[in-house]
Amino acid sequence: MNKEEVVSDTIPIKPMRPKDYESGVHPVWCAGCGNYGVLSGVYRALAELNIDPTNLVNVSGIGCSSRLPYFLKAYKMHTLHGRAGPVATGVQLARPDLDVLVSGGDGDGFSIGGGHMPHLARTNVNLTYVLMDNHIYGLTKGQSSPTSRRDMKAYTTPYGGIEEPMRPLLYMLTYGATYVAQAYSGNAKMCAELIKGGLEHKGFAYIHILSPCITFNKVDTADYFKGIIKDIPEKHDISDLHKAMHLIYKFKDKEPVGLLYKSHRPTLDVIMADLVRQAGGSKHYDIRKIIDQARP
Repeated sequence: MNKEEVVSDTIPIKPMRPKDYESGVHPVWCAGCGNYGVLSGVYRALAELNIDPTNLVNVSGIGCSSRLPYFLKAYKMHTLHGRAGPVATGVQLARPDLDVLVSGGDGDGFSIGGGHMPHLARTNVNLTYVLMDNHIYGLTKGQSSPTSRRDMKAYTTPYGGIEEPMRPLLYMLTYGATYVAQAYSGNAKMCAELIKGGLEHKGFAYIHILSPCITFNKVDTADYFKGIIKDIPEKHDISDLHKAMHLIYKFKDKEPVGLLYKSHRPTLDVIMADLVRQAGGSKHYDIRKIIDQARP
């Protein structure tokens, strides 16, 4: 397994290949969708870590990118719109021995699900969140999203947007994510490397992937994303939060790709387990006494 690997004492896991994680369900994304590159990266990352599919849980919300669990051999939960985060938190706290992977998009994660993201980061839930950002709502056919550029015209903003786009990397750094990275979906190798690093990381790992929508976003195309990405320098200090933020501002209109920040602090499941130990308790304790305290 991963995230503090637990090795079975019964049957050893055979060496896994990327194709071993294919569910057999054919992806329904449009031809040319950036999410294919992300899916390939997920397969490769899992194979390199030799993660047992029976120890993997993939949770998603609603949207094109949230269809990813259908194409992955694992336990999976296709939840309500924007609610993948809290569901995944429950899974991780109930079964900290499992690898928990969340997949979703910019609309699902930062619009209706935006209220959950700060708490995933600040509580340092031990899971990996892969967010595919196409700057549009694709599944509902072309509305502007929280990351859409202000001048971009969409079905809901025919004269252009009226809001500034949010900056997800700064957002996650500010709220305390302990692993923050970004990639372009056209580079499946980098996607795999960063997702692998996120799965290995003990804590909340956020991987932001720029993933163009070929059907409903005719502005932020693959060529557009290729033109704005810029590799993070090898000498960048990933342990320095302020340098990570400064690098984003320094890049100005360019999007940094690579590992931006990594740090370590206790995870939510470890803290909760410690609280349970401190609280003690007795097998003879009667829960009805607590209930009786609330009776009129």
